[in-house]
Amino acid sequence: MKNVLNYQTSEYDCGPVSLLNGIRYLFDREEIYPDIVKFIMLYCMDTYNENGELCKRGTSAAAMNYITNWLNHFSETRHFPIHCDYLTDEDVVLSPESPIWKALEAGGAVVVRVNLECWHYVLLTGISDDRVLLFDPYYEEEDDPEFDEEYNTEEIRFLYDTPKRANRCVSIQRLNRTDTGYYQMGEPKGREAVIMVNTGKSTI
Repeated sequence: MKNVLNYQTSEYDCGPVSLLNGIRYLFDREEIYPDIVKFIMLYCMDTYNENGELCKRGTSAAAMNYITNWLNHFSETRHFPIHCDYLTDEDVVLSPESPIWKALEAGGAVVVRVNLECWHYVLLTGISDDRVLLFDPYYEEEDDPEFDEEYNTEEIRFLYDTPKRANRCVSIQRLNRTDTGYYQMGEPKGREAVIMVNTGKSTI
């Protein structure tokens, strides 16, 4: 059975939660090894804030790269059908010939870093016409008095009926933009993505 996707518990765990949501999206609960859950949580949230407080600056690019390699090594040693690729900079773009687009069309999932007042990890799970389906682990309610006005655009839609796949539908054009509005990946230099594919089911 597939699990519903999860929301983050604190202000800082969007990275590991999005990685684990990728695992949840790609695999049935019965297939998932508990040590995958343990080590993703262990290796992420590895940064310090300006006050020297551990975890309170989220997950570094180095940790995302490390997790990519760790999952590939886990796949080899435990015969778990996953393959991951870590992409940076100009390689992180959503276009028909890009690795991210091809992975999503083949049934994979992609963790990307976008802007949401600060840098923030979300999970891409599919493409629908000119939009990308994504799961944002930061819980929001549209009727909340503190709901941010920047969500109020036709380019961002909230979804409520696909909890095992997506809770947002965002225009591809918006995601690719180089500035820092909500759900935009920003300047090419500094972009990050982790492609995750179930090699037992992917068409790649």
